[in-house]
Amino acid sequence: MISTLKGVLIKRSPEEVVVDVGGVGYELRVPLSTLTELPEEGKGVFLYIHTSVREDAIELYGFKEEAERDLFRRLLTVTGVGPRLALNILSGTTVADLEYAIEKEDIALLTRLPGVGKKTAQRILFELKEKLPARMTEEDRVCVDAVSALVNLGYKKAQAREAVKKAYDRGHRDIETILKEALKYLNT
Repeated sequence: MISTLKGVLIKRSPEEVVVDVGGVGYELRVPLSTLTELPEEGKGVFLYIHTSVREDAIELYGFKEEAERDLFRRLLTVTGVGPRLALNILSGTTVADLEYAIEKEDIALLTRLPGVGKKTAQRILFELKEKLPARMTEEDRVCVDAVSALVNLGYKKAQAREAVKKAYDRGHRDIETILKEALKYLNT
């Protein structure tokens, strides 16, 4: 399996790009988001690759971001979604927006994507809802930021987590109050 390619971009078009790696030109299909971020021809490029092996062909799909490739692979696990449709879906939205639409079960956003009808959108929601990483809630974000601030002040991460958890469990929800309470706990 080819996981990444680093080489020189020698051809670029909406249908394909070709990357020369050590004298071998690799033809790749890429989503529009990756295509727009590629350098001009003759410049160096690094892409994350998904290799699709079928009975009659080996196709390579390239992505600028690893998260985009990972979501592409998850889309391929959905019944009725092949590489071309998955590429179209990623060409029509960002990874974050697609993950948010799946998490919030936003069928309207999914059906606006190229090639996605209502039934396909429903299958995507049903089959990917549990496969996507859980998004961090606002409360989680506050706690992570508070722990990070305490670590930056020189406290050990385990101690900082424990102090933040105690402050959060006491009902404190904003970062300033959590930090004040956690510091009280740590300094006693």
